[in-house]
Amino acid sequence: MRLQGKKIAVLVAEGVEDYEYFVPMMRLQEEGAQVLTASLDLKSIKGKNGLTITPDTLIESLNANELFALVIPGGWAPDKLRRYDAVKNLVRKMNDANKIIGIICHGGSTAISAGIIKQGQHVTGSTGIKDDLVNVGGVWVDEPAFREGNQVWGRVVADIPDFNRELVKALVEK
Repeated sequence: MRLQGKKIAVLVAEGVEDYEYFVPMMRLQEEGAQVLTASLDLKSIKGKNGLTITPDTLIESLNANELFALVIPGGWAPDKLRRYDAVKNLVRKMNDANKIIGIICHGGSTAISAGIIKQGQHVTGSTGIKDDLVNVGGVWVDEPAFREGNQVWGRVVADIPDFNRELVKALVEK
């Protein structure tokens, strides 16, 4: 229970990649973290694979100072979330505070819109956003998962075990 009492938010919206939400969320709970499922409203949503997710809290009510870390799963949700100032501001504040941000698959599109990718920084995710990540100055790395500063990057669903290992390792070291 190495993350006992640590508050970690996972950002979701309609079409989130269910597995990239549920598996890391359960792994963080297994380590004792208090995981908050945060969305734009409190209505239940359907994940990309049809699983139902009920948010605990609103993204706009989250305070970066009260969070230990943030996770941005992929699927179609990041493209929806990236349009909202509350989301971009939260991601930016977490990054500016050097708090751990887990980004997997299409989650990188939210990182792009929040402006947290630095020129020359290593990034990965779904090949569907590879050009977008490169066009903002990221250096594409075709690896399952890795840590770049305070950001933990994961490629796709098949890489969730590697992503979880990197994420938990980064959180425990923090």
